Amino acid sequence: MPAPLLELKSVSKSWPGVRALDKIDFSLERGEVHALVGENGAGKSTMIKILTGAIHADEGQIILDGQSYAGFSIKQAQNLGIGAIYQELNLIPNLSIAENIFFGREFRKHGLVDFARMHAEAGTILARMGFKLDTRARVGSLGTAWEQVVEIAMAVSKNIRILIMDEPTAPLSTDEVTKLFELIRRLKTEGVSIIYISHRLEELYEICDRVTVFRDGTRIETLPIGEAEKGRLISLMVGRPLLNQYPPRIPVPSASPTILEAEGLRSGKLKDVSLKLRRGEILGLAGLVGAGRTEVVRAIYGADRRSGGRVRKNGKEISIASPLDAIRQGIVLLPEERKSQGLFLNLSVSDNMVFPNLRKYRRLAMLNAKSIRQDVLGMIDSLRIKTSSERNRVLFLSGGNQQKVIIARWMLMEADVIIFDEPTRGIDVGAKFEIYTLMNKLKSEGKSLIVISSDMQELIGISDRLYVMCNGRMKGELVGQDIDQERILRLAADFSDETDGPGVSGSMEGVAAR
Repeated sequence: MPAPLLELKSVSKSWPGVRALDKIDFSLERGEVHALVGENGAGKSTMIKILTGAIHADEGQIILDGQSYAGFSIKQAQNLGIGAIYQELNLIPNLSIAENIFFGREFRKHGLVDFARMHAEAGTILARMGFKLDTRARVGSLGTAWEQVVEIAMAVSKNIRILIMDEPTAPLSTDEVTKLFELIRRLKTEGVSIIYISHRLEELYEICDRVTVFRDGTRIETLPIGEAEKGRLISLMVGRPLLNQYPPRIPVPSASPTILEAEGLRSGKLKDVSLKLRRGEILGLAGLVGAGRTEVVRAIYGADRRSGGRVRKNGKEISIASPLDAIRQGIVLLPEERKSQGLFLNLSVSDNMVFPNLRKYRRLAMLNAKSIRQDVLGMIDSLRIKTSSERNRVLFLSGGNQQKVIIARWMLMEADVIIFDEPTRGIDVGAKFEIYTLMNKLKSEGKSLIVISSDMQELIGISDRLYVMCNGRMKGELVGQDIDQERILRLAADFSDETDGPGVSGSMEGVAAR
């Protein structure tokens, strides 16, 4: 049997107070798609950073094509044909497809950039991958799926041998995922080896050959995909059987009053959108790509300007012109892009929790450090946030723990309407269950939640009531046992509206609104 293309032997890496990797062994065959799964903080990202040269291991060796290395620099990893595509894409929106593919490696003729050759080469690479795109188109005008194609084309243009894909399907619709999988299969036939990281376990059975499970910085097991039953994978990941994907539903009292009401909301996309939210309720918003769900919550929150409509809280009309106005009214948002819109990544866990609520801790001209620490440590303990200290920068926390920090922030603010936009994107199954349990806890305390999710089963599993949107309009309302996939899709795919456009056609992702 031929030797693997890549091997890691006894690779370890530690951070202050954390053993990120503990004597990891891993192998990757030529032309293999090898899944890497585990809870957030299991060590997957650390291994990827070591392979791409972003950080160096403390010990162990990397064997590539039979040659041993202690580690790589970023440039060396690229020269050896190792590349990565991350959830947050690294493209320049205002440059063309060709300029992005060859950025920093432009072809030159007589000292000037040879644009003609660049576009020709980019077109050849894309055609080899099975795509026909206008290489002069600005990347900023493309959808997310096509942006990922450009990222992969960049890697292919560097004679990639090992491609690492980190949560590549997280922002994609069903049709876009299908296109991505076709591309992965094509790369595999050309001999490219792929390390595939995803929390969507059902994807692994479509494209992967083997799967390796990490937990707490150690490799637990490597299995052929045919032997990796989903329940077994989850047990290996979390270290215990996870019998239920969602916690038991807490019923909403029949006499529960309406706490928030939006009436006739209008903006560039929204067309007379109305909704009601009851106290102690989890309200879901579903719809196809481009349906406008995120726009609804941003209009309520004051993040987007609306051209019409009103918002009432506890029966009284309130004026919300900015997120600050909403926060003062007890309405808060956990945004879809938590890293860029919800967190101060270079500040501590403590700073992130208390920053919007510093008035609460002010004593004359000083902050009450003792009170801050007491509240922050209480939240860390209550929400089971994994961090060695409240002074750790939130940048170094896993995705699930970062999400918990934002939840803790709004719990300290005592907000009573909490909007979750993609609450479990990029979060593992164990951490998802903890987030759902937190939602139930908030609900039992009388908080009211609005939830947007690109996971239809998630919405079905946690929502007490559900609105379905299509092309900026509410198309229907489902309650309790009526919330099922068929009804959601039937309402979401209502193309009778004369303004329906190509932004939603061809995709049946029931809950992926932008």
